[in-house]
Amino acid sequence: MSELSFIWPLSGGLLIGLSAALFLLLNGRIAGISGLTASAFGWTGVGISLLGIGFLGGILAGAAIAFAYIRHVDLTITASPVLLIIAGLLVGFGTRLGSGCTSGHGVCGLARLSQRSIVATMTFMAVAAATVYVTRHLIGGLS
Repeated sequence: MSELSFIWPLSGGLLIGLSAALFLLLNGRIAGISGLTASAFGWTGVGISLLGIGFLGGILAGAAIAFAYIRHVDLTITASPVLLIIAGLLVGFGTRLGSGCTSGHGVCGLARLSQRSIVATMTFMAVAAATVYVTRHLIGGLS
């Protein structure tokens, strides 16, 4: 591992914070991925949002650009496709149930000192830690 291996995660974190701040400043809205995804697909009841489509397009374009520059990453997915689909559906359900996701609550909500976001972030971090512990130490991983 390179002594500069912190550059990519640091850059990503700074860009997420900057984009969340700019989104709030320019649009007056919280930059939550779940809400913007729902608006991009018209799942909010007010039709398809061009702002949501643009936001998702920017995320996909950013990922494509980063992938083009980080070709040395060897990514192997060991979980079964069925397990990944179930996990994705559970995350989506939890996002709707919690009225937001990690970007909405964890990045934007905490920055605004929102009590609801503090509780939500503490809850999903505790559940994530418990899930990792159970899957790695009690049942030996899932595949």
